[in-house]
Amino acid sequence: MAEITASMVKELREKTDAPMMECKKALTEADADMAKAEEILRVKLGNKATKAAARVAAEGVVGMHMSADGKLGAVVEVNSETDFVAKNDEFIALAKGCADLVASKNPADVAALSALPMGEGTVETTRTALVGKVGENMTLRRFVRIAAKGKLASYVHGGSKIGVMVDVTGGDDQLAKDIAMHIAASKPKSLDASGVSADLLDTERRIAIEKAREAGKPENMLEKIAEGTVQKYLKDVTLLGQVFVKAEDGKQTIEQLLKSKGAAVNSFTLYVVGEGIEKKVNDFAAEVAAQAAAAKK
Repeated sequence: MAEITASMVKELREKTDAPMMECKKALTEADADMAKAEEILRVKLGNKATKAAARVAAEGVVGMHMSADGKLGAVVEVNSETDFVAKNDEFIALAKGCADLVASKNPADVAALSALPMGEGTVETTRTALVGKVGENMTLRRFVRIAAKGKLASYVHGGSKIGVMVDVTGGDDQLAKDIAMHIAASKPKSLDASGVSADLLDTERRIAIEKAREAGKPENMLEKIAEGTVQKYLKDVTLLGQVFVKAEDGKQTIEQLLKSKGAAVNSFTLYVVGEGIEKKVNDFAAEVAAQAAAAKK
């Protein structure tokens, strides 16, 4: 039996927001496997155990470029340490300039983007100069360049914390804009079921079976219950399966909306600033105490 340490319990609690004792029990049952313990908590506590996914804390902005004809676009995420710097005009200009370069120069990766000319130097020298000026680190995290099959529409939300670019064939500009806004609000994982990983589906199926079993459902019904759960999950996480946020009847899906307009979504890009980045949380009181102790020395 692997040792369950206090730090492991603390980490699982921060990930899931579950009670401390439940975290310890889950880790014990999982033999200290963190991923398995999180899955056990989801079985016992439901979606509350996925709260960590909503606690993304890294700062920055999404920069965008879209050609006048809507045929070429770029989306870039640039991160900073604080929201204060993310609102700095020069920082915002850096993100926009990077998006313009991605569209025009088509760099292979972040390193290639950093080496491209910008201002009197390169993207990298511009970045380092700004770091020196504001006294805070900033990084170019990711980007995508989009050559549209149809026509692009974009939407930014929350002070450029969420950026969406969607490639739509058919319909009109208002429909494309509505789809982009829906994506920002509902955050689908993929266009349709083919874009959802088998691992994710296996996890949902396994959790559904265990929850049904704990609820006392007959063994011969478990697979059917799990399949129903998986299908509901797919409707929740795929763009085409989601109910349109502006649907007047509260039932019309994006797929139905597109069909009614003779349109189709070819692809979409959704960037949420800081998504998946663990941000250090400082204990201000402890920091002040440490500084005071150092001053005495």
